[in-house]
Amino acid sequence: MVEKPTTRIAPGAVVDIHDKNGQWVARGMYNGHSRISLRVLTAKQDEPIDGDFFARKIGAAIAFRREILRLDEVTTAYRIVYSEADGLSGLVIDRFGDTLVIEFFAAGMFRQRAAIVDVLKQHYPTARFYYFAEEHVGKQESFDCRPPEPPPPDTIVEHGLKFRVAPGSKHKTGFFLDQRENRLALSEFCGGKRVLDICCNSGGFGVYAKARGAAAEVVGLDLDEQAIDMAKQNAKLNGATIRYVQADLFAWLRDVIPNGERFDVVILDPAKLTRDRETVDQALRKYCDMNRLALQVVAPGGVFLTCSCTGLVSEADFLESVRRAAWQAGRTLQVFKVTGAAADHPFLLPVPEGRYLKAVFCRVE
Repeated sequence: MVEKPTTRIAPGAVVDIHDKNGQWVARGMYNGHSRISLRVLTAKQDEPIDGDFFARKIGAAIAFRREILRLDEVTTAYRIVYSEADGLSGLVIDRFGDTLVIEFFAAGMFRQRAAIVDVLKQHYPTARFYYFAEEHVGKQESFDCRPPEPPPPDTIVEHGLKFRVAPGSKHKTGFFLDQRENRLALSEFCGGKRVLDICCNSGGFGVYAKARGAAAEVVGLDLDEQAIDMAKQNAKLNGATIRYVQADLFAWLRDVIPNGERFDVVILDPAKLTRDRETVDQALRKYCDMNRLALQVVAPGGVFLTCSCTGLVSEADFLESVRRAAWQAGRTLQVFKVTGAAADHPFLLPVPEGRYLKAVFCRVE
């Protein structure tokens, strides 16, 4: 529906948007190189996109986290700004203790980085800053974001537990804040149990299971050597004895299933499987394969938490892939809770893409 401008507009420039009759509609950022050519920021004609605009939007986002969600009472790490949900399309800001990490998904937001940092300094005067954009985003949006040197790792506190966070690593902005409440919920089922954390990354679920849930034994599995190293540090920080295994989940599970290896609680939380709509079917097949194997190591009556952070995979399609996996594994799943991301990752009803995380809690027979 966007008519291409007759004159060249720099990627991410602020423009006024008019309908086909010439009536003013909104103001936002235009990028002719992007799949998202217009990012609307305001429908108020008298509202310029300037420093005051960012002060209002970011200030409101921070107030929501602090005053309504009251996140400062339970953690020193949370998402401050979540793109469209906070009226700032193409911008994500995470707080990790004294470090603020800014991720740009749009050329327009990258152009506004000085104004964004100025606002954040007013709310977090002692903060360090790190910013970045993933390589594929820079190419799609046609901007060159050269991150500064990563800050030293910081230690955050979440529900009384400590975690080392390394902004600038290849795992999102440094830590998976979106699973905060799911980690807490999962820990309630782990008392005296044997727990397997598949795709453990930096060890969040496993540390909760052992240090807060009093699990009898926890095994963490991940292919990434850097992630395993961070997970070991996090376990040590919390005095949690956890056995970590660096291996491919498919190969490892196929090895232990015939040996009768079984766990009372199993978590499966893989990384995003696709960014391309054309490969969603392939991603769903992979979800089915990994869930089928994971289900075979859940003890009868055990708890299984399976997750998908692939935004292009709908909740209905993910549940169907899990249903197929259970059928193929000969297991019956009693789903007792389906959740998403923590409350600092809200979404707008007209923008369902913001609701990307699916977390399915099941009892397995």
